[in-house]
Amino acid sequence: MSYSVDVNIFLYASDRSSPRHEAAIRFLMNRTSDPELFCIAWPTLMSYLRISTHPRIFSRPLSPGEALGNVDSLLSLTRVRTLSEAEGFLDVYREVTGRFPVRGNLVPDAHLAALLRQHDVKRLYTSDADFRKFDFLDIRDPFV
Repeated sequence: MSYSVDVNIFLYASDRSSPRHEAAIRFLMNRTSDPELFCIAWPTLMSYLRISTHPRIFSRPLSPGEALGNVDSLLSLTRVRTLSEAEGFLDVYREVTGRFPVRGNLVPDAHLAALLRQHDVKRLYTSDADFRKFDFLDIRDPFV
């Protein structure tokens, strides 16, 4: 079995002013002893780097070095695997987005959903309700 996480979990863990900061840290720390594969999509990591260093989004943004260090720490965990688009990705994206219009802010969510589908990852931890539109995903909110 395997699972993935949405960028919001990483962002809460890095934002000390967030009321979800401590819970996100605990959730991520528990991943070190989880026997399942922790699959992280490259677009998720790139979103983390973009948002966590942005001064208009974070009241205390991370430096690029701090953000990259966090990514390095995640990738060094023994049960972590990165996901990227493989041959046929666009067909999977079309399948995932074929039942409802995907535009604007839903595009990155559909991108992640299609990556997860392509790699047969069914469980996604997120607090973003938009992912519930993708009925093949088992959405779990670690803050509930």
